[in-house]
Order: sequence, then structure tokens, then C-alpha cells
Amino acid sequence: MVARHPRIHLLVNNAGLPARADFFGDPDRIEAVARVNYLGSVWCLRAFLPALEAAAPSDVVNVVSVAGTVAVPQSGPYAASKHAQLAFSRSLAVELGQRGVRVHTVNPGFVETEGFPQRARFGRLSSVIVIRPQLVVERLLDAVDRDKSEIVVPRWYRPATWVQTVAPGLVATALGRTSRRRPRSR
Repeated sequence: MVARHPRIHLLVNNAGLPARADFFGDPDRIEAVARVNYLGSVWCLRAFLPALEAAAPSDVVNVVSVAGTVAVPQSGPYAASKHAQLAFSRSLAVELGQRGVRVHTVNPGFVETEGFPQRARFGRLSSVIVIRPQLVVERLLDAVDRDKSEIVVPRWYRPATWVQTVAPGLVATALGRTSRRRPRSR
């Protein structure tokens, strides 16, 4: 691929598999989610890095997820894979900045897409909770244009990420109470 495109100015890593399950579910699904959501970004970047460096200044955008910053019950494998991708993005920003490659992380909340249908899940609240892919694209392009290293889409999800960082025990307790109210699926 690099032989055909020796200079690449923008790479967007956006592959993702859902995993609404806990860590006690299908081990093959856990492996697949980690391979696609985290390692897919790693291997894709490694493959295209020479072309990104040749085009420097250039940009890499990793579409991660709010789930990579706030882990909720019944999404452990997905959240863990996205958290790994987030850590990868943050460490890359330092390493690649010295090479003329800027790294941006986009953390969307619930987005209505074919692979992740969300509207039916939230019913009437979906118009508030679930965003359209176009908003993610607009914010992604803005992050590149303004050289923002990390953004949350929509912005009102940002406080949840702060609370998880500052008081993880509080979030775990609150989520534990919420998950105890719901019957556990197997």
C-alpha cells in the first residue's frame, strides 16, 4: 500500500467491534474485540508510518470511545480494548510529535451506526443520548484543523470522563448499584 501511496497526510483508525458482554462470556469474542479495536490501530499505524513521516506534517486520528474512559458493567471487553487504544494514542502523541506526525484522539459517546444500533436501546431518550455519525466527522475534522489532541463527542459527555479519572471508586460504586438493579444476562 505504501508503494502506491508513499505520502499520506491523514490516517483515521476507526475500526471497531461491539462487545456487550462481561469478561466471563465468549473468550473468542474477547480476543476478536481486542484484536480489532486495539491492535488494529497499532498494526495499521505501523504499516502506514513511513508514508505519514514522508508527508510530515501529517495527522493520525484514532477514533476511540467514551467507553475507553468510563467503564460500565456489561461492556468490559469493549471498554478494555478502547482503554488500551486510548493509552496507545496518548503515548503516540509524544513519540510521533517529534517526527512531525500529530496524533488526535476522538472519544465519541453513543453513535447510531449500522454496526452499533443505539436508538432502539434508549427509546425516547435516544434523541438526547445518541448522536449521528456526521457530528463525529465534523468534530474529528475540527480536531485535526485546530490540532486538538483529545476530544469527546458530544462535549457534554466530558464531565463523566473527569469524574472517572478523579474519583474512580465513586463511579464504580454508582455503577455497581445500577447493575445490581438489572437482571444479569447470560
